[in-house]
Amino acid sequence: MAKQQTADVQPLQRLVGYARVSADDQANDTQLDELRGAGCDRIYQEHGTEVSRARPVLTKLLGELTSGDVLVVVHLDRLARSVSHLLQVIRDLEHRGVHFRSLHDPIDTSTPQGMFSLTVLDAVEKLERSLNAERTKAGIKAAKARGRLPGNPGLRERRPEAIAAVSKAREKLYLDELIASSQAWLPMVRQLRPQHSWDNVVRVLNRRGQDWTVERLRRAVHRMVRAKLAENDLLARSPRRAPEDHLMQLVAAIAIADPDLSLREIAAELDKLGERPKGGTRKWVTSSVRDLLDEAHRFGLMRR
Repeated sequence: MAKQQTADVQPLQRLVGYARVSADDQANDTQLDELRGAGCDRIYQEHGTEVSRARPVLTKLLGELTSGDVLVVVHLDRLARSVSHLLQVIRDLEHRGVHFRSLHDPIDTSTPQGMFSLTVLDAVEKLERSLNAERTKAGIKAAKARGRLPGNPGLRERRPEAIAAVSKAREKLYLDELIASSQAWLPMVRQLRPQHSWDNVVRVLNRRGQDWTVERLRRAVHRMVRAKLAENDLLARSPRRAPEDHLMQLVAAIAIADPDLSLREIAAELDKLGERPKGGTRKWVTSSVRDLLDEAHRFGLMRR
């Protein structure tokens, strides 16, 4: 588990390509040629329609990338549906030590210039959200000035058909948002569930800068399962374990989420989470982490 220290040797980057084409798109061969020309060791191909937002191949790919890998696409629109979706995916990759490169756009997170372009995109996305909010406020203000009440008249009058339509629209929007963000959380849920508790899965996801609660995550997975975009097994009951085993489960979950973490780094993560080591000591040490990992292997929570 501990990292090997080497001198003057840099590990080779693994370039992994992603190509996406719709049913009426004939540009697949061009994408594949460009990705091969860029040196991609492996290329994942996604086939679908513009109507469907589900991208199971991309979800699988993002879950398999490890620290040091570089995800390569031909154009940004092959990866993301919007600037916010793009930034969400790249931030998650960055947290895991994975770089991102677009061959026809000035985005390469392994270079200072590419990171600067990403910063500009981040600013554009924030400006877009701010402008949308201002336009909404201005529209409501103008409607009130004309004597019109904001909102849906059918809802104000409690018409059943209007309530049903709004409920259906909200449900569709919720699923669309889950699908759009699923690459950032679903692969990790698949890695950890059902062997690990919902609580530990949430803690691992939130370590990556996400903001989940157990209730929200379970609801999200339930909805993805209902839409046949996730497996039923994810909802199975976790094995019952003694309360004192929660540290073993948490350490195993952290190690599975970030396989390249050293024992010292896992100890630092546990300190950040406010977990106290067994025996009442104040700080975690590598030997305690190693013991818990060995225990997790014996219980089948991890594979060697």
